[in-house]
Formats: sequence, C-alpha cells, structure tokens
Amino acid sequence: METAPKTKFFKSEDANQKWFIVDVSGKTLGRVASKIAHIIRGKHKTTFTPNNDLGDFVVVINAEKVVVTGKREELKEYYHNTLYPGGARFESFKDVIQRKPEEVVEHAVKGMLPHNRLGRRMFKKLKVYVGSSHPHSAQQPEVLTV
Repeated sequence: METAPKTKFFKSEDANQKWFIVDVSGKTLGRVASKIAHIIRGKHKTTFTPNNDLGDFVVVINAEKVVVTGKREELKEYYHNTLYPGGARFESFKDVIQRKPEEVVEHAVKGMLPHNRLGRRMFKKLKVYVGSSHPHSAQQPEVLTV
C-alpha cells in the first residue's frame, strides 16, 4: 500500500520575503492591483500556504498617474458611511485621485486580499507613494514589471 505524498505547510518564520517596486504610471488600476495582491499574498511562490503570511513587500510609486478605462473616471464612486443617520458619503474617482491618490491603489488592492485578520496583516506590506521617491531604498527593492 502506497501513501500519498505529504503536503508541506510553511510557517511565516520560514518565509524569505523580498521587496518589489512597481511604477503604476499609465497602467490600468485593476490589472495592476490584482498583480500586486498576488505578490503580497505570496501566490507566486512555491511555498504558498493559504493560512500564513508568506508574501513579499510591494512599494508602489507614481500612484497619481494610475488610469481607469472608459467612463470610470466620472462614474466610479467610493462609498463611506459616517455611521450617523443619513451619513452615506460618495466620492468620485476623479475627486479621490486629486485629493489622495494613494487611497485609490490601496482600496483596489485591499479588496483583493482576504477579508480577515490575515488579510489585514498582509495589507501592511503594501507601501504606496505619490511621485517617484520612496524611503525604502535600503531594502533594495527589485523592479516588478506589470
């Protein structure tokens, strides 16, 4: 009688976490966000374990230059509720990208990560910056083409 090969589950301590840098200028928001979420989650590694945080860090630069297709610039809305009666607040993509461009990329990636404690821990590995300068040059991030 032959036994099936044992599935190896890796621990967070065993993870060899690298740093990647992504320039999103001129790139489509959803396509970039799904690739970033894939890297943060660690699905690109052979050591992927669904119940552990084994992914890599991602630094996003030029967040203000991300694009959306079609009429989404006018039609896409972000929803927030103040939890007071009548407290629903809506803001268009165009307004958010002018006010706080990092929030657009963060919102898109966060929605593609698990919605639990593990996802909140993974989300902390995303660093988004306006412009091309960032304080993570000491980590020697590799350039990731999307």
